[in-house]
Amino acid sequence: ERRTMTLIEKNGYHDSVYINAAKIFQGIHTKKNKDRILVRYGDDSVSPMLTSKDEYFQRVSYELAFNTLKYQDLLEEILLDSCVYPCHSIPDELTSLLVVMLYDLQERKFQAREIFDEEEPVAEVRKIEHYLFSFRTKLAAALARCRIKHDALSLECFLPETIRKQAQRASALPLCVWINTFKISLQDVFRDLEKKGFTRVESVSDFNRYTYCVDQHCNDVLVFPSSLKDELLNLDLFADCKLLLQ
Repeated sequence: ERRTMTLIEKNGYHDSVYINAAKIFQGIHTKKNKDRILVRYGDDSVSPMLTSKDEYFQRVSYELAFNTLKYQDLLEEILLDSCVYPCHSIPDELTSLLVVMLYDLQERKFQAREIFDEEEPVAEVRKIEHYLFSFRTKLAAALARCRIKHDALSLECFLPETIRKQAQRASALPLCVWINTFKISLQDVFRDLEKKGFTRVESVSDFNRYTYCVDQHCNDVLVFPSSLKDELLNLDLFADCKLLLQ
């Protein structure tokens, strides 16, 4: 299942990821003063987080929740401007799921999510998904109006400057990867990476496109250029938990 989830990440997530990300977002979303509340999120106490399935499930759930948090104001504006919210058939307790799934829908350029037969469907997710997708044209138009209104060339332009700088610094940091020596030896990892077209270099200063180096303090830690994150996560070494992203 994990390998499948890694491969379809760009086309959406499994229902369970949306549910967990919504529960995380419910607990961290920015709460506004009563006189400024236009989008209501229900009661936090009724949204316990799901039990973690594995490291990948946790990572993508938190990633989706925090990306939604970064753009909370914009997503709420899109929902209100498009008149997609409020909706009497969607209770406040599902608003977090609505906002999380809207973020993911616009990330996919309002294209349909790919559904796999082996996935266990979650009724709330399918309901919200169908609702948002039925209004995808209005939502896309609302996003376009927001970009014109705020003179934003990209989604990142909606972020405060401090957050943009933090994101830029984070994206430039090299990726640290642990070798799971319970499952594979260092030499086998080196051989596997070589077959995949990666070249081992001495240090981060020697990084090029498909290169990596061994951490100078921990010989079971590898360091890769940050630009390779998506490609690395789709390797069998990660899908089989032989390599673990720090």
